[in-house]
Amino acid sequence: MSSYLASWFGGGAAKARKDSPKNAILALRSQLEMLQKREKHLQTQIDEQDSLARKHVNANKNAAKQALRRKKQHEHSLEQTMGQIGTLEQQINAIESANINRETLAAMERASEAMKHIHGKLTPEKVDETMAKLQEQNALSEEIVEAMNSVNIGNQVDEADLEDELEALQQEELDQKMLETGTVPVDAINRLPAVANGEPKGKAPAIEEDDEEAELRKLQAEMAM
Repeated sequence: MSSYLASWFGGGAAKARKDSPKNAILALRSQLEMLQKREKHLQTQIDEQDSLARKHVNANKNAAKQALRRKKQHEHSLEQTMGQIGTLEQQINAIESANINRETLAAMERASEAMKHIHGKLTPEKVDETMAKLQEQNALSEEIVEAMNSVNIGNQVDEADLEDELEALQQEELDQKMLETGTVPVDAINRLPAVANGEPKGKAPAIEEDDEEAELRKLQAEMAM
């Protein structure tokens, strides 16, 4: 029960301390407003007494002096009031600044606690350790990828076999065009294999053509295109 009452009154005291600057500022502003009204009233009285003194300056000197005397009194009161207004304004500004500083400090303290809660047990050493583990795992992943890519799956294809097969397809295409047109295409002439120095076994010797026959064959090929 006692702890409950303590927490209750403690909470009320904390709230009162928090509202204290606000209440002080409200009270000061209320007093400032009253003084400002008094300032306007005194200025009005001064103007009235000045007008009255001017009115009787020649006709009734005693009335003019009385008006000037009252004017001086009002001016003195006005000076005091303006001084009080200036003092209150300084106090209001000082309390507002102090309250802003206190609230700013409290916000910074809350931010510090939040950062502390977010970081928890996090330390630079733990961050370095975590980053080192990540780098190690990334390196391991790279090694695994390289190992997988270095393995050739399937039968290896010999480049020489591919070249032979390509030449066979070209020759087959050439033979087909010759059967269809009865002439040798121009692009096929450049692909004809060069005659070897020696005669291949099992083949007839190559027949050499003179320049005129070669030129004639070339013209026939161009006309057939």
